[in-house]
Amino acid sequence: MKLQNRPWNLLLTRYCLLQRYMLSSTTIMERTLAILKPGIIERKIVGELLGRIERSGLDIIALKMARLSATQCQQHYAEHEGKPFYNDLVEYMSSAPVLLCVIEGVSAIAHLRRLCGATDPQQSAPGSIRGDYALEIQNNVIHASDSAQSAAREIALFFESAEIVS
Repeated sequence: MKLQNRPWNLLLTRYCLLQRYMLSSTTIMERTLAILKPGIIERKIVGELLGRIERSGLDIIALKMARLSATQCQQHYAEHEGKPFYNDLVEYMSSAPVLLCVIEGVSAIAHLRRLCGATDPQQSAPGSIRGDYALEIQNNVIHASDSAQSAAREIALFFESAEIVS
């Protein structure tokens, strides 16, 4: 008895092929950078935040703890240079260790930014990372790249290609 001659098996095979085609033609696998800021390590909520990222369907493909130098922070936040919060942000980000993460998944950039919530914790929805854990706008617990170009630049700033495993 051959399964391929069964009508339901043929239908299932065609359905699976159609699903694979639809997924491959409509989804974009992306990589993005997340930085869990100094406050989350001090508050001991690293596991909760990483768990939220993973439970949302994204993959963590590189992870390391580091104490960023002021120079690294200045490079990372170069687009904000000259803004009133710039110096305080650089000082905060270089004040204690952070967790650097490369995240991969379908539409990972938009997905992670939705998961994080608005930059201002007062504007972040309950259930978002910032809505639930951020205390103030500058120390908003997590950074997430805002575009594919930013993600590529930021990932290259903090990770060697050999450190990323997908």
